[in-house]
Amino acid sequence: MFRFAHPDFLYLLFLLPVLVAFYVYAIVLKKKAIKKYGNPELLTELMPEVSPKRQHLKFWLLFGAITMVIIIMAGPQFGSKLEKVKRQGVEIMVCLDVSNSMLAEDVSPDRLSKAKQMLSKLTDGFSDDKVGLIVFAGDAFTQLPITSDYVSAKMFLSSINPSMVSTQGTAIGAAINLAVRSFTPSETSDKAIILITDGENHEDDAVKAATAAAEKGIHVNIVGMGNPKGSPIPVDGSNNYMKDKEGNVVITKLNEEMCQEIAVAGHGTYVRADNTNSALRALQKEIDKMNKSELESKVYSEYDERFQTFAWIALILLLVEFMTLDRKNRIFRKVKLFS
Repeated sequence: MFRFAHPDFLYLLFLLPVLVAFYVYAIVLKKKAIKKYGNPELLTELMPEVSPKRQHLKFWLLFGAITMVIIIMAGPQFGSKLEKVKRQGVEIMVCLDVSNSMLAEDVSPDRLSKAKQMLSKLTDGFSDDKVGLIVFAGDAFTQLPITSDYVSAKMFLSSINPSMVSTQGTAIGAAINLAVRSFTPSETSDKAIILITDGENHEDDAVKAATAAAEKGIHVNIVGMGNPKGSPIPVDGSNNYMKDKEGNVVITKLNEEMCQEIAVAGHGTYVRADNTNSALRALQKEIDKMNKSELESKVYSEYDERFQTFAWIALILLLVEFMTLDRKNRIFRKVKLFS
């Protein structure tokens, strides 16, 4: 794929015909001036060193160089490249609960949407850090491997919904274990897990998983979504609420006690999300405390700069134009290179 980074500069190419027109006009005026002094054929014999062909050559060499310079200014790009960039930052794995209970509306607009909004704002605050995303319900899956590509992170984040994980439940321990394995092994920067969940229907030993993570120097921070008093779960596309087998409306409650236990075991912090930005500020504060170190990231660029070839052509044309005399050399006058 080929493109120009600054295509507006290509409008300068419309000036090239004007340049040719001026050159032709100058030649016509020059011939008229010579005719005033006599027969041009006789006058040519009196000016043996004058070489019109050399003058034409110098013009077209300069014309070609100007064309190349305009193309260079437009920024020709072609293909793609993958660069390694070293930055000072930390590594963060986000584990997001996508179980049906996260659709409860005790946090506006609902638990899952609020979590996604908070993570989007958190990502906006990253500069040189790496971030990854894991979604979980009854199982845990890597949605985005750890990366410094924040555009992709926000894109994946926007597409998250409960239907991504068919098995319902809250496998917090599995999510933590998967997050621990997802960090870059060779990096020496501080690492942290941000776990966003309502903690309901807790199925595995999350406290044990958080303890194991802390032993590896990975802090587990918990954001509790919802209200301990509970809230019904809306059924998508209707005004009804989810019911159990007996026909009773299901009330989902934030398991705050379990979330606090996990945070303590993971040497992290616990904060409950509400309709303010207090949880976001608390997470940002914890991230700011982390020690940043050099991270190596692979940055994919869709287009690679290809101006070098045009620059070499322009340089060669200018050198040839400079070295070409507009008059015949007396020594090499008999050499008919331009005849």
